[in-house]
Amino acid sequence: MELICPAGTPAALKSAVEAGADAVYCGFADETNARNFPGLNFSREQLREGVALAHRRGAKVLVAINTFPRAGAVDLWHRAVDDAVKAGADALILADVGLMDYTARRHPEQRLHVSVQAAAANVDAIAFYVENFGARRVVLPRVLSVPEIAEITRETACETEVFVFGGLCVMAEGRCSLSSYATGKSPNMQGVCSPPSHVVYQETPQGTTSRLGGFTINRFGRNEPAGYPTLCKGRFSTAQGAGYLFEDPVSLDATTLLAGLREAGVTALKIEGRQRGRAYVDGVVRHFRSVLAALDAGLSTEAPGLTAFTEGQATTQGAYRKTWR
Repeated sequence: MELICPAGTPAALKSAVEAGADAVYCGFADETNARNFPGLNFSREQLREGVALAHRRGAKVLVAINTFPRAGAVDLWHRAVDDAVKAGADALILADVGLMDYTARRHPEQRLHVSVQAAAANVDAIAFYVENFGARRVVLPRVLSVPEIAEITRETACETEVFVFGGLCVMAEGRCSLSSYATGKSPNMQGVCSPPSHVVYQETPQGTTSRLGGFTINRFGRNEPAGYPTLCKGRFSTAQGAGYLFEDPVSLDATTLLAGLREAGVTALKIEGRQRGRAYVDGVVRHFRSVLAALDAGLSTEAPGLTAFTEGQATTQGAYRKTWR
């Protein structure tokens, strides 16, 4: 199975390749990708240099152009496609059917991957992208169990890629409007969930209050670590009490499920975290590289945990287990 690793910056790309990534995924420094944060992403020249570096090390570069174009501004997304192809991208990760149609017609030899933002979670949806645009791989949304992934893989000719570590989302990807409701900025359109420009921390005698777009998201005690105010991971007061109503601040870790994912026919394993630093990229990539090597050699896949790199210092196997069923 290929190990697909995040590269939010040129430095992170270099770290991922040196740590053993088979491929990295990245995006341009604009709203065409779903991690459009200040200080992240690539200029055109940086992408060309990054592709050259990765190729010298035997790694691939996948360019995420995975937001949905705004009406009247589609040229920005078309230029991103053209420039990524010109830079030598090994694949484009797309979510919008219009962009897929443009790419398939304009660059018929370019390899296409269906972004998780498209939320293609069944055989019929995947077949639509394969038959109409020649998609070669689909990044499955994080709502499927391992048996469900195995069934999809058996019934489609398309390669499957699944997330194995990093942040989770309470919604099916590409379907969330919470951030745009609170801030006017959408992860699906502008590529920004909970933008830093709308984040405020306020110190009080009782601790720290975090706000997003004027909404109070969380309150932390004086000795409690203050997390980033993502709306779906806030604490809410209800008739049943106060707590994390939508989603706990916790990270996905599917390390112990790799053997099952391999048996399910999964082609590639994806690590989330383009907004994370080089230490995260290096540590998480090396962890999964060593576990995969042990798996291939028939050895024990037990390895030191990744707690230090997780959100909330806690992990979950999420929908892969679906224990609530």
